[in-house]
Amino acid sequence: MRTATPPRPLADAQAGALDAAQRQINQLVLGKPLEVRLAFVALLADGHLLIEDLPGLGKTTLAHALAATLGLDFQRIQFTSDLLPADVLGVSIYEAPASRFEFHPGPVFTHVLLADEINRAPPRTQSALLEAMAERQVTLDGVTRTLAEPFFVIATQNPVDLVGTYPLPDSQLDRFLLRISMGYPGADAERALLLGEERRLLIAQARPQIGRDDLMTIRAAVQQVHASDALIDYLQALIARSRNHPGVRVGLSPRAGLSLLRAARAHALLLGRGHVLPDDVQTLFPHVAAHRLVANGDAGDARALARSILLAVPVD
Repeated sequence: MRTATPPRPLADAQAGALDAAQRQINQLVLGKPLEVRLAFVALLADGHLLIEDLPGLGKTTLAHALAATLGLDFQRIQFTSDLLPADVLGVSIYEAPASRFEFHPGPVFTHVLLADEINRAPPRTQSALLEAMAERQVTLDGVTRTLAEPFFVIATQNPVDLVGTYPLPDSQLDRFLLRISMGYPGADAERALLLGEERRLLIAQARPQIGRDDLMTIRAAVQQVHASDALIDYLQALIARSRNHPGVRVGLSPRAGLSLLRAARAHALLLGRGHVLPDDVQTLFPHVAAHRLVANGDAGDARALARSILLAVPVD
């Protein structure tokens, strides 16, 4: 007897708004449908997104397009070598008339935070985001302040071999649900960019497609997407293989496994399904795993390792 397919756990209006939001961003960021979908996966799975690539390939454009389409509070921080933690989190300033210190919140107190070129700031400033990303709170001067919901960090970084960059520590990388790269556009998309209006002007004209309440409902619906026992077996096999792969020194943690499952549920929801398929896991695995794997010295690129792990684990 066949098992009934779980329905998509979204109302028609919310599903329509989600589809409209993706269409709008694909009109602003041309030729990158997979990257746009992965950005939505990170958002809906209550994670954060790291976009790594060379300058000028649309990393910041994608971040601005997401913010405009979501209609949420948005702040941007340009990370530089002289940026201080207080420039990110905020600072308490003594107010003489009131005879007390008043806290002035930093740009982290927002819904969508663009941390532009995050690896141009020194490690101390990079780490200022750790508590905010992991706990959705900021502790300063012995006071813990809760951040807004949703809180979504989109960080861009240049390749670490470029001048003036600092590598992100492993603890910070682990706080990003997904790492993606934009890559060069295809010929048709690049021609449309050359002949069309400035992306900055088009983004300024974009209208929000999803309200905050609908977004929170959609994020809650992600947890209702069904993952079968067989799917969990497959996911566990991938995690186990990452820990005994000859090219890997440090494999995936239990938190990485939870991140992969959460992302797979969000991916299934975006594709209109109420259940996770192995295809969801396979699509996401390189983007969830590569920045968390620690390769042996001669093992090569972590993305290639992630792909080899996928090939080594069959789908039963």
